[in-house]
Amino acid sequence: MTMAGPASTPDRHDTESHTMPLQTEYPTAEATASSATAAVLAAHPRATSDPQARAAVATDRSGYVPATLPDGVVRAESADDVIEALRLAHAHNVPVVPRGAGTGLAAGASAHAGQIVVDVSGMDRILEIDPVEMIAVVQPGVLNAEVNAAAAEHGLFYAPDPASTAICSIGGNIATNAGGMWCAKYGVTRESVLGLTVVLADGRVVRTGRRTIKGVTGYDLNALFIGSEGTLGIVVEATLRLRPRPIRTETLAAYFDDIEAAGLAASAITAARIQPSILELMDGPTLGAVDRAEGTHHRELGGAFLLAQTDGYGAHLELDEIARAIEPYASSVHRAGSAEEAEALVKARRDAIPSLEKLGRVSIGDIAVPRNRLAEAFTGLEEISARTGVPIFSVAHAADGNLHPMIVVDPDTSITEGPAKEALGDMFHLAQGLGGTLTGEHGVGLLKRQWVEEEVGEISRSLQGAIKAAFDPTGILNPGKAI
Repeated sequence: MTMAGPASTPDRHDTESHTMPLQTEYPTAEATASSATAAVLAAHPRATSDPQARAAVATDRSGYVPATLPDGVVRAESADDVIEALRLAHAHNVPVVPRGAGTGLAAGASAHAGQIVVDVSGMDRILEIDPVEMIAVVQPGVLNAEVNAAAAEHGLFYAPDPASTAICSIGGNIATNAGGMWCAKYGVTRESVLGLTVVLADGRVVRTGRRTIKGVTGYDLNALFIGSEGTLGIVVEATLRLRPRPIRTETLAAYFDDIEAAGLAASAITAARIQPSILELMDGPTLGAVDRAEGTHHRELGGAFLLAQTDGYGAHLELDEIARAIEPYASSVHRAGSAEEAEALVKARRDAIPSLEKLGRVSIGDIAVPRNRLAEAFTGLEEISARTGVPIFSVAHAADGNLHPMIVVDPDTSITEGPAKEALGDMFHLAQGLGGTLTGEHGVGLLKRQWVEEEVGEISRSLQGAIKAAFDPTGILNPGKAI
């Protein structure tokens, strides 16, 4: 038996190399701010126009590099700092880009000249944990793993568990409705956020949701803000739902000759109506990258890797069923014999993106398809790579059909034009053709916006624009993103 547990509390200094964008020279670093942004920066006590500070918040982990730097940064330490920043920005009609830990993968936090970044990473306090009601009240800059570490002291955990748990913030998770490894069983961020405090574009404050598990009074503004990518308001406080830590967890690793066989195995688990808490896939090239970065030997064992976990009193029985379901497809199956061995297997999956970032600039796809079409999706990705000549490394949250095909290019190569852009577009059309979606959990941001209407349709896009206008009539909040 192996016990489950969230990542331990990270040292923010240790994770700095993962949260900072690739080093980039900005030719306009010394550009003078416009009179409007200059007025905002001069009036806000926590604002700066220092070039180094601006470069540090110009982009995220998407691989996208803006041509210019934002005009300045407001380093918020309280809700009042955010309120004042938006009040001033509204008065001067200055665009604002909200930012948390900067770990986004769709260029949702990228900013350029003429804009001001409101950085809430300094709002990093856990305000309350109520172990009886099983809730936590936190500021947006708190890291996902920090919430789990605090909850663990009370025998609880916070279910949304992105692979970047050690470095991503709750505010960013809310902005993109992040999922992660446990979401197939416990739901994505929207299912774990009970209430929000949000600063609107003009500086007004709205509170949504409640501290109760149920509540249907009025329209569900709480759900609307979750996944809105900072285009409707800036979250300054969140009430999160916690859950009891599983009494037991069992872990299995399986290797396959190729990723298509692994996809068929994952679909077989779904067809058998088994509900794993984690079901993750990695292809051979990604395994090779992890091995090179971490000194492991996964690639020697097969051309694809599947990680499965079950939890609860019947965890061992469910894992028996998973082993039987995948046996026809796997070349080898191994059950973890200890908590340490289980954690090492989970770590291999979490190491995928950092390992690829050592090879070059990474652009991470986020398509999702029906779970019974995973193998077709992997085959299609291999065809896209062969046709475009762009290397594609793939991992997947297999239990919910969410694939992350990752393009790795030379640091000097653009991901927004040429073969890389062609490959990104082809990935979306592949998912669409299989009955899927452009983004499962990373959001639209700047990189995927051109394909939104193709997926949702003209009427839906128009309605979403009307909602945006109701909350942000002057259009200053994260312009050019999401919709």
